[in-house]
Amino acid sequence: SKREIKLRKLDSTKVRPLKTEQLLHIEDHDFALRPGFGGSPIPVGIDVQVESIDSISEVDMDFTMTLYLRHYWKDERLSFRSNKNKSMTFDGRLIKKIWVPDVFFVHSKRSFIHDTTVENIMLRVYPDGNVLFSLRITVSAMCFMDFSRFPLDTQNCSLELESYAYNEDDLMLYWKHGNKSLSTDEHISLSQFFIEEFSASSGLAFYSSTGWYNRLFINFALRRHIFFFVLQSYFPAMLMVMLSWVSFWIDRRAVPARVSLGITTVLTMSTIMTGVSASMPQVSYIKAVDVYLWISFLFVFLSVIEYAAVNYLTTIEERKQLKKRGKASGMYSMDAVQAMAFDGCFHDTDVDMDLTPFPDPCEENETRTSQTNISNEDTPRLKRKRSLKGNVGRIILQNNHVIDTYSRIIFPSVYIVFNFFYWGLYI
Repeated sequence: SKREIKLRKLDSTKVRPLKTEQLLHIEDHDFALRPGFGGSPIPVGIDVQVESIDSISEVDMDFTMTLYLRHYWKDERLSFRSNKNKSMTFDGRLIKKIWVPDVFFVHSKRSFIHDTTVENIMLRVYPDGNVLFSLRITVSAMCFMDFSRFPLDTQNCSLELESYAYNEDDLMLYWKHGNKSLSTDEHISLSQFFIEEFSASSGLAFYSSTGWYNRLFINFALRRHIFFFVLQSYFPAMLMVMLSWVSFWIDRRAVPARVSLGITTVLTMSTIMTGVSASMPQVSYIKAVDVYLWISFLFVFLSVIEYAAVNYLTTIEERKQLKKRGKASGMYSMDAVQAMAFDGCFHDTDVDMDLTPFPDPCEENETRTSQTNISNEDTPRLKRKRSLKGNVGRIILQNNHVIDTYSRIIFPSVYIVFNFFYWGLYI
């Protein structure tokens, strides 16, 4: 009724809102076409603020970055009258109704626009038609890494931006403020890398079907933390190599001790090498850590081979001595190696060996010495054993092979030289 219409006009809360389409005149233009269609290419300025580098994956050879991507261009179709020369700000709902640059990330694997609590999109339009279009994006992109110096390496990665549909005849991408167009958060840090630098650059990309395109690059250099790998790989490998040298100071006749020590160090080095390889991509070239671990493994392996040579030469030498002594009372004198094979005991050729074909086992000897009725024939032998306990060091030094003597000097010296050249070459 007329009365109801009059009441509605008097009610100030029922004022009809102004439509943005009417202010921007969106319905009067075809925004499927770029601004200035048919003329010179439209310049689109870009600036980026890197919020964080979320992860670096050596296995997948990619990185994940969160950033604010801002576009600047001018579209006179969006100009409007404003007495106060103020801009208008909109959210993502207006994006579907106007033309925006179709910038995408080259070599990206995954990317998304944050949408909590709403889509993180901002559009700001100025009275003269200048437009600011801002997005908050997380993108995962490829990084072509070179692991030949791993873990003493520095990786150079880049995030590349390009228009998907418009080549250089229609759209010209450029950094809005030159080198200052790229800014980063001061608190960006990574667990395994130092971020050495961020830089912006530009270039052209050619596609045989569509032509030349402007391309922008966000370049950053990452230098790896070495201390983690020193604790996890290098230091254990050094200890295993030095532990294998203990074998050179053990008596050459202590076969179980030296063999078990050598096998233990070899298996430990294999475990270290397997652990390092499991966390790395299966590349076809040799990495710096492979060089160090394989050389360390070679030192450990050679220490085992060294004892094999010592044992073999010792056996040959004692056989020659046995032939020179000949037979005594119709029975051969047994050397220390043969006696140890029979009873598993430690014997000294000059002190503890008798000209008997089969000496008594160690346990029987200890039992006999503990008995109260000890025969007079065993008394000199017990005295010799007691004197042996006090002169173990002297006996070990006298019974070392010449190969062990040289190995104590050659192995550490060569390993120190190798470390000197290795760290000097890669650092």
